Amino acid sequence: MSTRSRLFAGLALAALVTAGLVPAAARVLGSAQAAPQAAPTAARDAVVFTRVQAPDGDQPDIEVGIWSPAEASPRLRPLIVISHGTGGDFRSHMATAQALARAGFVVAALTHTGDNWRDQSRSTDLAGRTRQVSALIDFMLTRWDGRAGIDPRRIGAFGYSAGGFTVLAAAGGRPDLTRMTDHCRTHPDNFDCRLVSQHAVPAGPAGGNPLAIPTDPRIRALVVAAPALGFTFAGRGLAAVTQPVQLWQAGSDQILPAPEYVEPVRAALPNPPEFFRVEGAGHFDFMPPCSTELKLFARAICAPTPGFDRAAFHETFGREVIRFFKAHLAASSPDAAPVRAGGVNPGRGPAS
Repeated sequence: MSTRSRLFAGLALAALVTAGLVPAAARVLGSAQAAPQAAPTAARDAVVFTRVQAPDGDQPDIEVGIWSPAEASPRLRPLIVISHGTGGDFRSHMATAQALARAGFVVAALTHTGDNWRDQSRSTDLAGRTRQVSALIDFMLTRWDGRAGIDPRRIGAFGYSAGGFTVLAAAGGRPDLTRMTDHCRTHPDNFDCRLVSQHAVPAGPAGGNPLAIPTDPRIRALVVAAPALGFTFAGRGLAAVTQPVQLWQAGSDQILPAPEYVEPVRAALPNPPEFFRVEGAGHFDFMPPCSTELKLFARAICAPTPGFDRAAFHETFGREVIRFFKAHLAASSPDAAPVRAGGVNPGRGPAS
């Protein structure tokens, strides 16, 4: 397999790598490891948090953060799994996870093995990313202490940037990574192409399958924000992704600029997605506002986009994500809700 074909576009952390900010950001995040079934922490806003390790076959265990409603329910709850961008971890979308848990969902976010702020040794391992999502679902349904409260028929996935690519592939997408060659010939200055030209990528086995990405039919609905490598799905690459999809685009994305990423995904989906273009937003505005401490070390991610209110936007973003998952993972009729589309202005709702 060629280097270009095996590229997995580096996004959130790759920006930090380029800016020389990774070591400092890592110090902020800390390096403590979790026990296999750590005791839940105290509830915050009726949400219980647990940090665990999930098995992944003969691979290293997967670090997982779990947010769940503190209040017991007589009904089974839907499960949402979260896949972060390259170089993140399970906390990358903590605000969204907490909001979903307050709304009644069980939320499990993983730290992708070999593609996180501690270790980028497997950041090109596309099949590993999707396999880890399935391993996380397996763990939540069969080994997690609270598994009896999860409805296995109502599972959704949230993915941002590299994680957006991951959940689309896990849900049945078939990327054609040979498109990287022409893409980078035409767009050599794009971030993904600069990345592949600067970083060595391990070669695949001679004569072997170039890329066998596992899929997981248990995923019933997807929220995808600023997906990486969208052009690899052009044509019929998403023909098998018939689940409801909510698709988000940053109107001023300088990391994954239009029209190479979100547009091909939107066009390739067999059913029209619920689409939101967030005018004025940058790529990293889909990540929650940074703490004061993190702002000192991760300026590439935390720097405010001029004229855009990230905190106000996340209130809207959280509401829309919750509404979508509630509509499409409802116990009685998972596909009954009508599709909505529009743009989103900072601090305001969807604009039609």
